[in-house]
Amino acid sequence: MPEMDGLEASRRITAKYKPGQRPRIVAMTANAMQGDREECLAADMDDYVTKPIRVDALVVHALLSVPAQPQ
Repeated sequence: MPEMDGLEASRRITAKYKPGQRPRIVAMTANAMQGDREECLAADMDDYVTKPIRVDALVVHALLSVPAQPQ
């Protein structure tokens, strides 16, 4: 993103919503350096997956771990 990176986008999105009402944010990145995951989580992202994506890992770690929302 030319105007902002994913970390800043995540911070802005989470600032607009009340806890429990915001969209789930999962970083998908080719960066797999030490500290990248922590940096994403510190920017209020919910999870972090690296490329190349393994579909099973995406489903198990990023999607199935979502807490159920009350209806």
